[in-house]
Amino acid sequence: MRLDLVWVIYRAESQPAYCEACRCVEELQALGAKAVIAMSGVKANPFPDLLASEVGLPDLAVVLGGDGTVLGAARHLAVHDVPILSFNVGGHLGFLTHDRRLLSGDQLWQRLLQDRFALERRMMLQAAVDRRSPAQRATRSTVSLQDLNGNQSPHWALNDFYMRPYRDEVSPTCTLELEIDGEVVDHYRGDGLILATPTGSTGYAMASGGPILHPGIDAIVVSPICPMSLSSRPVIVPPASRLVIGHLGDSTRRVKLWKDGASGALLEPGEACVVQRARHHALMVVLEQSPSYYRTLTHKLHWAGSLLNSQPAPA
Repeated sequence: MRLDLVWVIYRAESQPAYCEACRCVEELQALGAKAVIAMSGVKANPFPDLLASEVGLPDLAVVLGGDGTVLGAARHLAVHDVPILSFNVGGHLGFLTHDRRLLSGDQLWQRLLQDRFALERRMMLQAAVDRRSPAQRATRSTVSLQDLNGNQSPHWALNDFYMRPYRDEVSPTCTLELEIDGEVVDHYRGDGLILATPTGSTGYAMASGGPILHPGIDAIVVSPICPMSLSSRPVIVPPASRLVIGHLGDSTRRVKLWKDGASGALLEPGEACVVQRARHHALMVVLEQSPSYYRTLTHKLHWAGSLLNSQPAPA
């Protein structure tokens, strides 16, 4: 891997992440690389300015933070095929990140320069809001996501899209219609609907009772949030499916589209959101020689061993 230009992105409001970022910049500059440092967070999105101001794309993006920082980087960099190398510095679960200890020492950069790593492709989703009326959608041919987006930036997600009621002044419920490949499948009444990738299956979808999918499987998880029906269950659909989620219900309630937990778009009653697999993948740099997704699950979710290692209660 070439390291002529490297972006070092660190988690906002994290002093450890900032210190590690400064150290990475010094080490990269000592190797003759150009390193650009930037902060990323809920109120700090560095990627539009970086993409507009920097000459050329980086050879690598080093992300220091938690999963949220990685998701923000993937939404902006995956479409440009920029590899992402992430470390858990100040994060929480860190499903997408390496252990911070792998960040120390000059050996890291030598490994990258000598191509001693692997690239993992993670499926992503793309969404667009269809502002046409239900009657127009029913009588006209299918519109591409590019046409629906128009001059607006596409909505991308590595983890998930979800739709939830927007107003807090009323009961947080909504009615959503799910259409898959032109066929109406179900009407969901409840707190919303999650559309997750295999990567995102361990996030909000899992918390809502959805299944866990191995990231090597390309599929889309559709998981209702607190449905008011025992028959509304999570389903897994093929990756090539076109999902249309229509906003039903009264005219006073709007629904908001969220992408990886970040703000997406508002939908008025009668409008719909179209979700499909994105054409590009997130490229994740893997340093471990024998990575194991199951080992990550058992470690992050505290599986396997809780019963075996538990001590008997005193008599």
